[in-house]
Parts: sequence; structure tokens; C-alpha cells
Amino acid sequence: MSLGKLSPAPTSSPMFSLRGSLITLAFFTLLSLAYFSLNFSVSSPPPPPISATVNNAVRQQTAPDNQLPEKKPEENENENEEEFSDIYHSQEVFRLNYAEMERKFKVYIYPDGDPKTFYQTPRKLTGKYSSEGYFFQNIREGRFRTEDPDQAHLFFIPISCHKMRGKGTSYENMTMIVQNYVESLIAKYPYWNRTLGADHFFVTCHDVGVRATEGLPLLVKNSIRVVCSPSYDVGFIPHKDVALPQVLQPFALPAGGNDVENRTTLGFWAGHRNSKIRVILARVWENDTELYILNNRISRAEGSLLYQKKFYTTKFCICPGGSQVNSARPTDSIHYGCIPVILSNYYDLPFNDILDWRKFAVILTEKDVYQLKQILKAIPYSDFLTLHKNLVKVQKHFQWNSPPIKYDAFHMVMYDLWLRHHVIKY
Repeated sequence: MSLGKLSPAPTSSPMFSLRGSLITLAFFTLLSLAYFSLNFSVSSPPPPPISATVNNAVRQQTAPDNQLPEKKPEENENENEEEFSDIYHSQEVFRLNYAEMERKFKVYIYPDGDPKTFYQTPRKLTGKYSSEGYFFQNIREGRFRTEDPDQAHLFFIPISCHKMRGKGTSYENMTMIVQNYVESLIAKYPYWNRTLGADHFFVTCHDVGVRATEGLPLLVKNSIRVVCSPSYDVGFIPHKDVALPQVLQPFALPAGGNDVENRTTLGFWAGHRNSKIRVILARVWENDTELYILNNRISRAEGSLLYQKKFYTTKFCICPGGSQVNSARPTDSIHYGCIPVILSNYYDLPFNDILDWRKFAVILTEKDVYQLKQILKAIPYSDFLTLHKNLVKVQKHFQWNSPPIKYDAFHMVMYDLWLRHHVIKY
């Protein structure tokens, strides 16, 4: 007799076992969250609003010992906005880069050359080429000079063509002096050969100083030329060279500004007709009743400082190129509060990569001279007020001081050099 097979004891399905475990786990999790939520709500105050959190963080950072600062944070922000206004292409970039320049930038001045001849020291700090003299003096007074060439970002070649010109040196001899001096530095020091002179610069305000470098092609091609005659058609290289503002200092009269009600003359120019554009300007407009255009300088016999005083009563001061594309007239206009009207071709304006000249000047080309009056009269009065307001803001950038002060012409030139040193590869 055969026995039947035993039936296995029934077991629960694995799926049902897993489902039960998950339900149990979820139950205890919800119970725990409910407990901690109830406990937190009883023992803790409600969180502060977001604005209060931000304000508290500001107070903790700016006011030690839980004391509030005397000056509200928004007041500081307003001051910064006024200091770094939209006269710059990028005010935030300028602010940050300028601060970095002040902390880090170092320049080594070659010690070679007799200061009593053409080297090291300025000829003078007056006249229409005084920018060169101020730079020579300021570079020694400022924070940027280093005695250690290994710490230097740039190297200054301290030869003054203005001093050569003052001693009656001919153009041919000036070229030879510059060439011999630079070649002696190349032979004596190792620094030029690291970049073929790309981290070297020299400064000259007279246009003859630019021509004096032509005897040394590497100086023209590689080194940074800081010049007052930055015209594209005479070898100026905008991304490499620097436009030095030509400033006629000391100014004969105080700075103008916030005086628009006194400016009743539409446009003004007086000067020598030493260029084609000046001849055309005088011929077309010298008899106009709204533009005050003279074909020569105002005679001193007519009164003291009449030329400078005319800037005070004019809205727009015409700035045509002379024997070179540059002149001191744009900086005169800025100082006296008269909107400069740039009437030149191929002119790389000073600090053009930093300042937005169209915010405080009228930029024209020479062909616009025939429509000059119509162009100026078409500018709305509200736009004129904005231009004038911005003009007052940039005055500090076109003023030389000794010793130099923050944001003046010297520091703006140094900032331009600081920007250019970043593209040098070693």
C-alpha cells in the first residue's frame, strides 16, 4: 500500500511580506516626523523673513560688538555709483582692475643715463608738453616704482626727447641718441630679450619724440609707446601703445562746471590755421553769428585771458587737429567745462579704452565740418546738460598733480599700462 505524498505547509508570498515591511516603516517614519515637528514648533521661535536675515548678516559683518554703523550701507553704495558712473565703458571692471593695479603694479626704471643731459628727470612741468615732465616726476613719487627688476611688470626707458629738444638737438642726432641708449640697455641687462621689448615702455609728448624712435624698429614694433600724438596713420598701434593726454598746465583759471546758465555761445574755436581742417573750419564759419570762430589766436592786447574766459561762456568747444592729430584743446575744454567737439580723423583719444568719450564729448570726423552748426544745434538741451554733468566728472582724470593723487592723469596712464601688461607672454 503506497502512502500519499505529504503536502508542504502553506507559506506567505514574498510580495506580501515586503509590502507589510514597507507599510510598517512608513508608519514609524511619519510618527517620528510628527513628533519632531511638534517639538520644534513648541521650543523654537518662527524664522525671520528673508530681508531681516540679510540685514542681520550685513550688521554682523560691518558693525563689531553688535553695534550698528553710523552710516547706512545704501549711502556707501550711492557714493560708489557716483564715483564709478557710466562715463566708463564698464564701471565695475574699472573699479576692480584699478584696485588691483594699486596693490600690485610695479615698474622698474633703468638707472642708466646722466640726469643732467637727456635722462631720468623732466625738463619742466609747464607748457603744452608738461605731461611728459609730470610722468617722469610722478613715476618716482608714486607707489609703483620698484628697485628690484625681478618684481617688475614693466620696464621704463627714461629718455626724454623733450629735454633733447630743449637743448637744440637735431632730429637726426635725437634718433641716434635714442638708438644708442636703448641698444646699450639691451646689451647690459637681460630683461629686453625675454620679450623683445614687449614689457618696456617710454614716454614722449612732442611728436618729434615719436619720430626719434624710428631708428630702432623693435622699439616701434614691440615696445609700448606712450605718446601725445596717437594717430593711426603715423604708426600708432592702439592695442599696444598708450595715448598720453596733452595738458597745458598750469591752467590759467579754475575749473569750470555747474555753470550752464552762463554758456550762451553755441561753439568756439580760435587758433593757428596750421592744418587743412583748420583752414576749412575758419573759411566756412568765421563769419557766422552763432559760432565764434577766429582764424587766429585772440590777441592779448584785447584783454587778459580772453581766450580762456571764452571757454566759460561756450557750450561746445571745437577741437580740430593741428600739425598733428592732437592738441591741448580737448583737455582745455574739459577743464573749463566746455563740451569738446573732436573734429579729427584717426585720433585714438586719451583713455579711450577706459572712458566712454561719447558720454561727455561730441565725436565727429573732418567731413562733418560743413554741417558743424546744424549738428550742434540738433543736440537736445537735455542731452547737453547730461554731457556737461559727465564732463565735470572726468575733469579729475585730465589733471596732473605732484605728488600724484588717485584717479588723476598719471594714475590713468598707469592703468592703461597695467591693462597692456596682461597681454605680454613670457
